[in-house]
Amino acid sequence: MFVSVAPPAPARDHLARALAPLRGSPGEPRWGDPARWHLTLLFLGAVPPALLPDLSAAVGTAVAGTPAATLRLAGAGRFGSRRRPAVCWAGLDGDVGVLTALAGRLAAAARALGLPVEDRPFRPHLTLGRWLPRRPADGDLPDRLAGYRGPEWPLREVALVRSTAGRHEPLAAWPVP
Repeated sequence: MFVSVAPPAPARDHLARALAPLRGSPGEPRWGDPARWHLTLLFLGAVPPALLPDLSAAVGTAVAGTPAATLRLAGAGRFGSRRRPAVCWAGLDGDVGVLTALAGRLAAAARALGLPVEDRPFRPHLTLGRWLPRRPADGDLPDRLAGYRGPEWPLREVALVRSTAGRHEPLAAWPVP
């Protein structure tokens, strides 16, 4: 399970058009489906079903404290080295501090429920693709999107999502005031 924000379709479509010239490039990553692109605020892994009601309530409380925000997909980069890239991502611009604060509240809420939470700083990004191990990889591809700036969009909703066999199933969603 994870808690995420899905950019609206026009923002995803704009980024998909910018990404189109990179598709088919030698050493490209395995690209993700734009319809499933999202910004993960908190990765939870497997959550015991008995904790779902408490988790849902805690996420709702954390989201309720979120002020209005305007975001934009911007720039690109990679996790991993240039020679051994792992993940190609798009960055975020705008009221990123609002998402960072929300991610912190969500992590604290999950810890209070006894759920394990990764102990690393929140780095807002949208995963575009993953390079497969032991396959040719061009770690310079993200540099071609470094100047990308998508349309602005208001943060409207945060969702709790279950991922099963590659399918994403929203379990609950909360509006951002």
